[in-house]
Amino acid sequence: MSEEVRLVAWVRGRVQGVGFRWFTRARALEIGGLSGFALNLDDGRVQVVAEGSRERCEGLLDWLQAGDTPGCVDGVTEIWDTPRGGYDGFAIR
Repeated sequence: MSEEVRLVAWVRGRVQGVGFRWFTRARALEIGGLSGFALNLDDGRVQVVAEGSRERCEGLLDWLQAGDTPGCVDGVTEIWDTPRGGYDGFAIR
């Protein structure tokens, strides 16, 4: 069984007002087995928190970095951690 992890990613670029959070949630649900959220930050970035298997979290991160997202991603910074739990599915905040 794959290691359970927590991914926190900050996505920079034109990622607010373009449906980015909605598409991120849809992608997380498509991958399956992920819980967490996508949140607009005051500085224009989107924060994505995902918990699940390392393989599934890496799949979401790959999608965030691939440029196949709404808007225009200039860069993604990520941190890996141990899961904290407490999420009910994958939400838009």
